[in-house]
Amino acid sequence: MRYPVDLQRMRLPMASTPPHRPSDDLWRTGPVYSESDRPLARLVARPVREFLRVEAAGSLLLLLAAAVALVWANSPWASSYDALWHTHLVLDVGPLRLDESLQEWVNDALMVIFFFVVGLEIKYELVNGDLRDPKTAALPIVAAIGGMVVPAGLYLALNPPGSDGNAGWGIPMATDIAFAVGVLGILGRRIPSAARLFLLTLAIVDDIGAILVIAVFYTSDLSLGWLAISLGLLAAMVVARLLRVWTVVVYAVLGVGVWFALLESGVHATLAGVAIGLLAPATPLLEEKVARQHAREALRDNQLDPDELARLRFLLKESVSVVERLVSTLHPLSAYVVLPVFALANAGVELGAIGKVFTEPVGIGIVLGLVVGKPIGIFAVSYLAVRLGLGRLPDRTTWPMVLGLGAVGGIGFTVSIFIAGLSFPGADLLTEEAKIAILLASLFAAVIGVLVLLAATRGASVESPEEQLESS
Repeated sequence: MRYPVDLQRMRLPMASTPPHRPSDDLWRTGPVYSESDRPLARLVARPVREFLRVEAAGSLLLLLAAAVALVWANSPWASSYDALWHTHLVLDVGPLRLDESLQEWVNDALMVIFFFVVGLEIKYELVNGDLRDPKTAALPIVAAIGGMVVPAGLYLALNPPGSDGNAGWGIPMATDIAFAVGVLGILGRRIPSAARLFLLTLAIVDDIGAILVIAVFYTSDLSLGWLAISLGLLAAMVVARLLRVWTVVVYAVLGVGVWFALLESGVHATLAGVAIGLLAPATPLLEEKVARQHAREALRDNQLDPDELARLRFLLKESVSVVERLVSTLHPLSAYVVLPVFALANAGVELGAIGKVFTEPVGIGIVLGLVVGKPIGIFAVSYLAVRLGLGRLPDRTTWPMVLGLGAVGGIGFTVSIFIAGLSFPGADLLTEEAKIAILLASLFAAVIGVLVLLAATRGASVESPEEQLESS
C-alpha cells in the first residue's frame, strides 16, 4: 500500500532558533530504552523492531501461526487445541445475548478489523490510488476477474450442483494480499515496481470480488429487520460525517451497532468492517495550508501555550485523511495480531486426511483452482485485454512475468480458509479437507510463482531504489 503523504512537506518552518540536536535530548533524558545498551534492548527490543519493518514480516508471522496450529492439532495435545477454540464465551448486554465459541469470536469479531483495513485500502485506491485511473487499473481489474472465474469454473466442473462439495466454489477465487506481497518481497528489486503494483491492484480487486461473493452467496437465513437496522446505522454514520462530527467515539459506537445488527441479520458480520471502511473519508478534512498558517502564527513568538499546542495538533492531524491515519494505525494490528490469531484458530487440521486432497473432488478442485486456474485465468485474460486494446502491460513487465504473478496470485490462504468455514458449516470432514487443500495449494502456488519469476527475470537489469521511487 502506498501513501501520498510527503513527510518533508509536513515539516513546519521555525523561527530563528538554534538548530535542534538529538544529543541535547539524550543529554537531558538519556536514550530511549530500545536504544540503550541494556541486554533486553540489544537482544530483543531492537531485533523485534527491525523485524517488524521487513515487508514480509506479517506473512512470516502468519505462516508461523499456521505451522504452530498444524503441529498442535497433530500432536498428543490435539484435544487441548480443539477444547480451547471451542470454548464458549457469552456476552450479555441487557436484552442482547451472544453465545459463540472462541473460534467464532475470532472469525466473526476479530476478523472485522482485517476486513475494515481491506475496506480502507479499497477506498484509498478508488479515490487516490490506481483504481482511480481507468487506463492503469483496466488490466489488473480484468485480470482479477479472469483469476476468479477460471478457478471457480474448474472447481464447479469437479463439484457440480447437487454434490456435497458444491458450496465451496468460492474458495479458490481468493488471493491473499499479505502472502502475495511477501513472496514478491523475497524476490527483492528483481521484480519491477510496476509489476508489483499490477499484483497489488489485482489482489485488491480480488478482495472486492471475494467480499461480494461472501455477501451474496454465503449469507444464511436473512432477517430483514436487523438488516434494516444495520443500514440505518450506516446511514447515521454518513449523516454524522456530513455534519462534520469528528468524535471517534460516535463512529465506534455506531460501528459496533452495525456489526451486531449484521451478525443478527444473517449477513456475515465481517462485512460491517468493509462497509464502514468504504465510508471513511479518503481526503483530508482540512487543507494543509490551514495548519501551516496557524503554525506560523503560533510559533512567531517562539512560544507555545497548551491551547495553541492542542489546536496545532488537531489541525495537523486533520490535514491527513482519515483513511490514511486509520490504515497507518490498524495495519500493524491486522498484520501482526489479527491474521496470526486467525491462522492459529483455523489452520489446525488433522493431516490424516491429507490423502483425500488428491482423491476427493473438493480437494482436487481447490488445488487445481488455485495452482492452475489462477495463473491461467490471469494470464489468458490479460493477454486478450492487451491484444484487444483494453489495457497495456506494466512497464518493464514481460508475459512470463505475468504468468509468474498469476501463479503467486494462487496463494489463497487467509480469505480461502475464511470462505471454507462459511462453505461447509458443521461439516468437519469437508472443512478439514478444504483447509488442507488450501494450505498445500498455497504452498505449491508460492513455490511455482517464485520459480517462474526467477526464470522470467534471469538476466534482467535490477531496478535501482531511485527507479522504484520514480515508478511508485
